Amino acid sequence: MIVSLTLILLAQLLGEVAARAAGLPVPGPVIGMALLLGFLVLRDRTRPASTRLLPPPLVDGGLEGTAKGMLAHLSILFVPAGVGIVGRLDVLASHGLALAVVLLVSVTLTLAATVLTFVAVSRLLDRRWGDR
Repeated sequence: MIVSLTLILLAQLLGEVAARAAGLPVPGPVIGMALLLGFLVLRDRTRPASTRLLPPPLVDGGLEGTAKGMLAHLSILFVPAGVGIVGRLDVLASHGLALAVVLLVSVTLTLAATVLTFVAVSRLLDRRWGDR
């Protein structure tokens, strides 16, 4: 578990370093997740060679077990955000209606974009699979 957690944190650190060094507008943890995906693909494609460097899939739960354990407690990460909101109730009181409208509009637009994307991809796949 320690090796897997170290690998996860190392990927995030490398992503943060790459984002800051290159001045990319992408958050470092996103780049770190892409690096972690690359580590996993490397591990699964070159299994005999990678067992010396990367943890195998099922040792002490492996990387997958560590990630599942972290996901099980993901809700704890929302506590600081909740405390921050409670700490700034004055802003919420003065701009609450505007924040609610913006939140409602952004959620509605996100859902509409998701539905339209799903419909477009579904039609594209129906056309592609209908030809066969």
